[in-house]
Amino acid sequence: MSLDFDAPKTSEPEEVPAGKPASRTSSAPLWRLLLRDRVATVAAGILVLVFLTAIFGPMLVGDAATDQDLSRSNLPPFTLDTGWMNVLGTDPLGRSMLARLIVACQTTLSVAIPAVILSAIVGSIIGMWAGYHRGWRETTAMRVADVIMSFPSLLMAVVVLYVFSPSAANIVLILAITRIPIYLRTARAESAELQSRLFVDAARTFGASSGAVIRRHVAPILLPTLLTVATLDFCFVMLAESSLSFLGIGIQPPDVSWGLMVAQGRTYLQTAWWLSFFPGLAIVITTVSATVLAAWARIATDPAQRWRLTVPRSAKSRLVPVRKVVS
Repeated sequence: MSLDFDAPKTSEPEEVPAGKPASRTSSAPLWRLLLRDRVATVAAGILVLVFLTAIFGPMLVGDAATDQDLSRSNLPPFTLDTGWMNVLGTDPLGRSMLARLIVACQTTLSVAIPAVILSAIVGSIIGMWAGYHRGWRETTAMRVADVIMSFPSLLMAVVVLYVFSPSAANIVLILAITRIPIYLRTARAESAELQSRLFVDAARTFGASSGAVIRRHVAPILLPTLLTVATLDFCFVMLAESSLSFLGIGIQPPDVSWGLMVAQGRTYLQTAWWLSFFPGLAIVITTVSATVLAAWARIATDPAQRWRLTVPRSAKSRLVPVRKVVS
């Protein structure tokens, strides 16, 4: 009696993506993931430079942004004949464009950042409160958000600032009010989904109050999403402030912002192009950098997508064939 043993059979090659296991990617710190992405690293570096310029720049340039010298009116950029402070040229009053850009950076960010922070705090708190409790609270909050969003935010800002004085405080307040619905709707949707989760039910069963549940269990989960939304909203608010200044109802002289510099230089576009070009370039670079960083943060804070940041760029398109032995 003979026994036949079948030889081991091999199945068709299966394609397995080359990269690190997903279990190891979840423990990588955010700063290390950021360094893996060159584009996001450059964007983060630009934003850090912009923030440092806004904080320390005006102290370094002193009165150079306001000193007038008509003998140096509209000097072209990229020359050091009159000193490094005039490397980006001068305006019609002989003021340094570099110094004015630095001071305008502080003014622009001092409007955009408080507006984003104020709208994010108010909208997130109301949204979490409405989404967690549901019922009439949710209905009321959503109807108020719908009313605010029914008016274009920039148009509402134009009307309000035309009626009232266009001061920096009023600009921050009106821009914050128009952006509250963005955070309210986001926080409401996430909280409504989380309030039925098992860990939230367990916290309520053990006697935790609604405020404690929202503060300890709901808010930490919402924070990454809200930070991503705030980063994108920063771009919109900064562009809105620049647009209001360009229309003449934003920051008023003697203060200066990037949008106001673009507006003041538009009459000299054919003779002194740098008056509008450099502040416009600063707006574009800052908004693009914030957008790139927001896109990276959205992936980095999503456990289902975070592994993409750990796979080398060359390995994403490379598949390793693996043969399975079937007995």
